[in-house]
Amino acid sequence: MLTPTVGTELMNQHLTFISEQVGPGRHVVLILDRAGWHVARALAAPSNITLLHLPPYSPELNPVERVWAYLRSHYLSNRIYKNYDALFDHCKTSWNRLEENTPASMTHTAWITHEIGG
Repeated sequence: MLTPTVGTELMNQHLTFISEQVGPGRHVVLILDRAGWHVARALAAPSNITLLHLPPYSPELNPVERVWAYLRSHYLSNRIYKNYDALFDHCKTSWNRLEENTPASMTHTAWITHEIGG
């Protein structure tokens, strides 16, 4: 989901999407930082998702930070963009240049992977 803004409503849509992709009989523990839309009272996690918030100020514990660092170092830094739309389009193109398994390989951490019964 690429959007020009973020907020609780979009996060709720994202959680619903994850829930539907997981399907019945499976449960997800979703690790989140403490962005405002991750801790908002109006956030409604579906019953098959448990939200686990990282301690404050701990980006080193958030594996997705490695993906953002990679994107910045390989595609997004040292550039000038004509306007917001050009920046947004370049970010979208950069994200889509990642190989399918690249984010998973960058974010894999032994302590985070555990699947029951499978």
